[in-house]
Amino acid sequence: MNTPTSLDITSLLGRLPLFSSLAPEEVARISKGTREMHLAKGEILFHKGDPNHGFHLLLAGQIKLAFTSAQGNEKVVEIIRPGQSFGEAIMFMETPYIIYAQALADAHLLHITKAAVFDELDSDPRLARKMLASMAVRLHQLMADMESYSLHSGRERIIGYLLRELPDTCPVGAVKVTLPTTKGVVASRLNLTQEHFSRILHELVEEGLIVVRGRVIEIPDINRMRRHSA
Repeated sequence: MNTPTSLDITSLLGRLPLFSSLAPEEVARISKGTREMHLAKGEILFHKGDPNHGFHLLLAGQIKLAFTSAQGNEKVVEIIRPGQSFGEAIMFMETPYIIYAQALADAHLLHITKAAVFDELDSDPRLARKMLASMAVRLHQLMADMESYSLHSGRERIIGYLLRELPDTCPVGAVKVTLPTTKGVVASRLNLTQEHFSRILHELVEEGLIVVRGRVIEIPDINRMRRHSA
């Protein structure tokens, strides 16, 4: 773990959407309750049941949020990517973590303490609105995921996921999608077993919709793929 100067942390926090409405001196106050963290791939950030002392912002790498079912199976709730924050809701509930967090790749994070956030909330309601908006977006996405699991087949979930992973601007013809993590983690995120996930990928390959090369999935005809998602 490294601890940069306050000026370094203030600069990092000031560039994040969550704190974009705050004045520099307000961000500086929050930075005093912030520390930099580095996790190696596979390292656990926190376990289910650990006390919550604040929330995190991911600057680089990937973090998996998951829990283990009574049957011992892992269920991935979310894959956190750079620029995303997590842990705010539990911080406000002031309860222990109900999931665990693990680095899927070497990760660089900021941990913002509960005390620093609560002190700033007491003096500036704009931060509360920002944090509520951030949590509302997260809740909306989780509800959309639940709807997808309930109403869409495994095939539809995988096709939809691949299309969402495409860049905002992509060519009309062939495109490539690089899975952000292992197929097993992606399968769990889509509420599928790894075997079911692999079987559907094989079916899509047989139909000529995709070509799989490890974690790189080529879509020869993006328009044809979109027609199958309709």
